[in-house]
Amino acid sequence: MLVQLNSEQLDEYIKDDPVRPHIPVDWRLSSGREVYGLFDDNNIKAIICVAYTDDVPVCEEDLDNYGSSVAVFYTVWSYSRGSGREIVNKVANTIKDTNPQIKRYVTLSPLTTMAERFHLANGAKFIGTHTTCQNFEYFL
Repeated sequence: MLVQLNSEQLDEYIKDDPVRPHIPVDWRLSSGREVYGLFDDNNIKAIICVAYTDDVPVCEEDLDNYGSSVAVFYTVWSYSRGSGREIVNKVANTIKDTNPQIKRYVTLSPLTTMAERFHLANGAKFIGTHTTCQNFEYFL
């Protein structure tokens, strides 16, 4: 089951964020941002954080540029094998169904081989590398 997390739920899991644990809960849940959790019964399987912008971000600071045409998956982590892929796909499709103004689905990923392999294996296309991150795009 896919649910939007509230601050109490997110407080419990934020310490597990392997990419951006320094981003505070209140920022992740502020206007133009959402956090989803994937659950199996009462067990958490994965979490993904989304920011909405009008451009593909090239650094973390670009996430502050709120917009309405690009969904940016800026961190994802899973607690069980295959759940990262599942949450990316479910959230992308949920956003597509509920926010028709969103035209692009991109990542703000760390410069790691693991991130690259994850996104490419899940059907994303590499679109750029920058000083502190790399971007991939999902096409729905």
